[in-house]
Amino acid sequence: MARRQRAAPTSTSTRRRGGRPSDRGRPRKYTRLTVEEIDYKDLNTLRRFVSDRGKVRSRRVTGLSRPHQQQLGLAIKRARELAMLPYVGEQ
Repeated sequence: MARRQRAAPTSTSTRRRGGRPSDRGRPRKYTRLTVEEIDYKDLNTLRRFVSDRGKVRSRRVTGLSRPHQQQLGLAIKRARELAMLPYVGEQ
């Protein structure tokens, strides 16, 4: 029996290894904030990245890079420790 040849793969510029489309065109929220560092005292910025249940939103949802997401998590933890943000959302 003759083997069927596979079709040539599509352009790899729009695909990543996992098979998902790349997010190069999607703007990052952090860059739209126009701040150099996320400060734990800036509660309006921090609340944008916390869900209504009080959870920190993931990188996939926020669109932040890894260092910026780590900076965000640290700022939220500091604000919670000083009772500026609640640990749990309103129920």
